[in-house]
Amino acid sequence: MSGGQQGKAWLLMTVGDDRQHGGNSGYDDDPDVYYTWDSTVPNHASVARGDAIALWDKKRLLGISVVEDIEETIREKLLFRCPHCHKAGIKERKSKAPRFKCYKCRREFESPIIRPVTVKEYRSRHDAAWTPFEALITGAELRELCESPKSQLSMRLLRWDAFQELLNDRGAGRALERVAHRAPDYFFPQGHRLEVVRVRRGQRPFRDHLLELQGELCALTGEAPARILEAGHLYSYAELGVHHKHGGLLLRRDIHRLFDDGWLAIDPSRHTIDVAESLGRFPQYAWLAGKRVRVRLNDDQVEWIERHWSEHRMR
Repeated sequence: MSGGQQGKAWLLMTVGDDRQHGGNSGYDDDPDVYYTWDSTVPNHASVARGDAIALWDKKRLLGISVVEDIEETIREKLLFRCPHCHKAGIKERKSKAPRFKCYKCRREFESPIIRPVTVKEYRSRHDAAWTPFEALITGAELRELCESPKSQLSMRLLRWDAFQELLNDRGAGRALERVAHRAPDYFFPQGHRLEVVRVRRGQRPFRDHLLELQGELCALTGEAPARILEAGHLYSYAELGVHHKHGGLLLRRDIHRLFDDGWLAIDPSRHTIDVAESLGRFPQYAWLAGKRVRVRLNDDQVEWIERHWSEHRMR
């Protein structure tokens, strides 16, 4: 379901530095953590705490989550307008002159009209349940899953039942279960309940602690730059909401996601890597099968790994 009185599901567009809406100065987004918009955007006041969200970059799905909180601030923003028709449908061109073109009146010009306005800015947090899917669904498919497939809005209503069905069909059921721990019952009719929101407070100290112990090393694949290493929990943080000192390993971002979903696991008796059959057709991961982990595991870590193994390999 996507609408109704109990909650909504949204498709939110984010494309980093290129993200503009209606000729403005853009938005600050970190897809893993927060999403930003303001009162000039259609549907700006409709998104609410507890709503399900899917983020995309116009070409593909990036991931899904649940809105934990929304902060509101008043700030000044710059609006850019065509000097001929005064419309907002302008775009800066990187390799052509004049620099700007208006897609309303088709005129070209070197400088737009710049007008400061006061807006209400919204920033939603969603990092506790953030689950990346990275191209599992294409942009064209996402448009068809919206209530208004031809809509050009950056915030549009999503047909959640159809969206969830497609993710399940593509093998993302385990990831959906993880998000379900954070979402109200009306998004996940299997009986999951809304839990107390636990923002990942202490995540940075937890990662710093693992970096000090492991160094610049992915526990499954080996040496890697610190900037692509994440603090991976060996248990469901969404369920426990606690950073256990010996409850994590540094993992490359893609390895982290696959480990969370059980596509990669560690044999607790051999300390070797097990690759799920569905992942074996990808050479970049198949080579890990049977390899020993790259770090020395302490007893506490092995205990958590046993639970992970039991959940994903013994069922």
